[in-house]
Amino acid sequence: MDRRPLRTRARPARALAASLARRGLRPNQVSYAGVVFALLAALSLVALPHASRPLQAVLLVAAAAAIQLRLLCNLLDGLLAVEGGLRSPTGELYNDVPDRFADVLVIVAAGYAIAWDWGGLLGWAAAAAALLTAYVRVLGGALGAPQHFFGPMAKPHRMAALTAACLLSLVELAASDLEGRILAVALGVILVGSLATFTRRLRLIAAELNAR
Repeated sequence: MDRRPLRTRARPARALAASLARRGLRPNQVSYAGVVFALLAALSLVALPHASRPLQAVLLVAAAAAIQLRLLCNLLDGLLAVEGGLRSPTGELYNDVPDRFADVLVIVAAGYAIAWDWGGLLGWAAAAAALLTAYVRVLGGALGAPQHFFGPMAKPHRMAALTAACLLSLVELAASDLEGRILAVALGVILVGSLATFTRRLRLIAAELNAR
């Protein structure tokens, strides 16, 4: 199985995965939970322009927490499947497809949290670029090349950028009305970085295929 190299697969995460396995949870269920957390993050972000200032602060923290819980689910499903010996014939599908829905939910919602009309378009553009990074990775694997998980805007980097943007937006909220300036910057970084990641992965896969 091609796996993303993660330093977070340390003892605490393994212990949590083992605890979940003892309670009967399976990797596919944890993958679904990741989409649920992504949906919670998306709902929090979309609600931002319509909420009062005190509630906006709560929604920003909730979105940041939900994004990180989504990533935790992505970590745990792999630990349950591989280290926990709970692989299934459909495990690869459940490992990858829910991730794509989760990415789109969170990134597009961040666009609609921006006060300006072009925010939604920016969110969709950044989400499309993020999908391209996953597409070319999986395509390379299907063609017999290794799956490459490097960035500069791989999934953990995208979610880290949005988490940081949510928390830094608390500063924007304290200083003035929340218009989503920091979220817009984060989406711009995700858009440009994802296109760079797509190009970098594509070139490496082409070189590997030509070297055969």
